Amino acid sequence: MIAVPDLTVLPPTEPLDELLDMLRRLGSGRSAELVGPDGARLRLPTPVYEVLREVVQAMARGQAVTIAPHNQRLTTQEAADLLGVSRPTLVKMLDEGLIPFEQPGRHRRVRLRDVLAFQENRRSAREAALDELIEASEEADGYRKSAGPTRTR
Repeated sequence: MIAVPDLTVLPPTEPLDELLDMLRRLGSGRSAELVGPDGARLRLPTPVYEVLREVVQAMARGQAVTIAPHNQRLTTQEAADLLGVSRPTLVKMLDEGLIPFEQPGRHRRVRLRDVLAFQENRRSAREAALDELIEASEEADGYRKSAGPTRTR
């Protein structure tokens, strides 16, 4: 594994198939242990085990993984990257009050937990809007479930 500044780890070059297979067989919510190089064993709490499962699965998909505390402060570029928007778009969102920020000097800083909360609220709003569209379409009889494709002449 290659470590990149502080908290980001790129996926290893070797496949994680064996580890993924073991995690699938173990399932979730089970007790696990960490075994050190000296053979010392340490029981992992379930939440720690679940995080490790998620890390392995992301890395197996070729994704880099970043672990950071929720009170971690991000630059505007880091926050923009996390949200998948440009830095100018993020700055506009900050100026509109959509995400809280601090500006101790010249540069704005955004807390990770605030960015994650915004991301979750945005996702929930999109899902609610989609549900409303589907409901309106069903009421207008424009959305029908059918066994097969419908043909018109």
